[in-house]
Amino acid sequence: MSVAPPSALLSDPSTRHAISACRAVTRARAANFYWGLRLTPEPKRSAMFAVYAWMREVDDLVDERTGGSAGSERARVDAFERTTMEALQGHRCGDAPIWRALAAVAREYPLDASDFRGMIDGQRADLVARPVRSWSELESYCGQVASTVGRVCVRIWGFTDPAAMSLATSRGIAFQLTNILRDVREDAQLGRTYIPSDALEAVGLSLENLLAWSNPDACHCVLAEVASRARDHYESSAPLEGLIDSDCRATLRALTGIYRALLDRMNDDLSQVVRGRVSIPAHHKLLIALRARWAGHRA
Repeated sequence: MSVAPPSALLSDPSTRHAISACRAVTRARAANFYWGLRLTPEPKRSAMFAVYAWMREVDDLVDERTGGSAGSERARVDAFERTTMEALQGHRCGDAPIWRALAAVAREYPLDASDFRGMIDGQRADLVARPVRSWSELESYCGQVASTVGRVCVRIWGFTDPAAMSLATSRGIAFQLTNILRDVREDAQLGRTYIPSDALEAVGLSLENLLAWSNPDACHCVLAEVASRARDHYESSAPLEGLIDSDCRATLRALTGIYRALLDRMNDDLSQVVRGRVSIPAHHKLLIALRARWAGHRA
């Protein structure tokens, strides 16, 4: 489907103000996404800023605990879900910029509420510090918190072939596996581990062994499997760029290029992910974005 360019995101003063706040959140918090989103034409760019700000908010619900009981934490997530569903029906839900912006986007683009519910369910799962047991369980989690995002993006960018949705699901898994590899130590500090416990046990490791890099061969084996699965999803979803509307292909190329560069950098020495957070320098991201834009012009 190809969505006609809406006007309210840019013409309505209150919506413009809300989008501006969402743009500021994206610029401050989206170390990798912001560079690609800058290539998105308006008004789709503004819609993406609104969606990212919403995603950041739901992620922070779990990462920034209030110190209350498990029941009160779940109640916060439940309340967030109710407000989200109202906004997705196009209703204005209070004065917070993310709700005004999300409601405006929902009035203009064919968003699917099930994608937003899926991501919220993934955050609920993170309220309980339990290890992921298997690779299939890990991919299911990635589908909740990342494939949902991919499908939302594709609905805003526009597409004509329904296969774009399944490819977006796979691309989201690729992105999330890359994030999981990058955040091994940071997630452990939050009491979470996404490296499957079955995979760790198969090579005689515990999470503590992995973080200490106490058995280099075994540690490398486990993390190399995460990297390999991410690469497989990048490859299997490669046709996605050709299925979305042409004006947003540079955005997807840039985002994918940045994430693949991050994966390649980690793969050069997998032990670095247990020492700290690996990143791509800003100038490298800019170069990837410029190449993606140039490739779009040539096409």
